Amino acid sequence: MGIAMPGDSERWRCTGCGNLTRFDVTRTVRSQDYVHLDLAGDGRVEEHTVLSEIVEHVRCRWCGATDSVETIARPDADRSATGSSAESPTGRS
Repeated sequence: MGIAMPGDSERWRCTGCGNLTRFDVTRTVRSQDYVHLDLAGDGRVEEHTVLSEIVEHVRCRWCGATDSVETIARPDADRSATGSSAESPTGRS
């Protein structure tokens, strides 16, 4: 598909319906985990490192489009880069 997971200053947007929040993502992840087993044999992952990640498919949850998802800049990307925590005029971030 050619789309990557959004970075810290990016997000996905469906150009078909405008959705910014709901997507079904199919991806393949190769990871290395540090698993700690207690004496009873119950384990939990204490460290998780992603070695590689491939996004295979992104589908808009609202309209079902699979070819309309793009990566765009977050509107607060400039503020987060400067460290400002000012709220928007509407009181929502």
